[in-house]
Amino acid sequence: MADKKSVLGLFQDPDRAADAMDGLKEAGFELGTFDVLTGTPYPEGAFGEYVPQHRLFRFPAFGAIIGFTLAVVFTAATQLAYPVISGGKPVLALFAMLVIVYELTMLSAVVATVVGIIFESRLPNLNPGAYDTRITEGWIGVVVSTTSDKAGSAEHVLKRAGALEVKMA
Repeated sequence: MADKKSVLGLFQDPDRAADAMDGLKEAGFELGTFDVLTGTPYPEGAFGEYVPQHRLFRFPAFGAIIGFTLAVVFTAATQLAYPVISGGKPVLALFAMLVIVYELTMLSAVVATVVGIIFESRLPNLNPGAYDTRITEGWIGVVVSTTSDKAGSAEHVLKRAGALEVKMA
């Protein structure tokens, strides 16, 4: 199996970076294997890049469902295990349970949201790939994650689009 390579093309002109993105699509590179790195704010999709769909909204929903279920089970089990019968009232005091159910539901939703943010941000990134500090100075980088046998093709596409410099990592 071929090892992974990261190819970075540096551009100063946004139009040339967009041309590189189009060239990579035409060369057969899959969407999601190449991306734009820039320190300058550009509108989303300005370079024709692939915008992945996030699933962050699912994490707090599942966390809240799990927290609600655990809270109901914990409070009901506690009241049934240690029944306190006073004045003929029911053993399960629902209004006393509401506070605990609410708090555990919110706690679980918040914790699941933090986990979801870390997961959706793909952190920690153990293989960051190629990078150049000039990107923070206004240059535009087009980075391609590919195998070593297709790295030459990616380099050729980036140079043909007008990359001022191409780096590999």
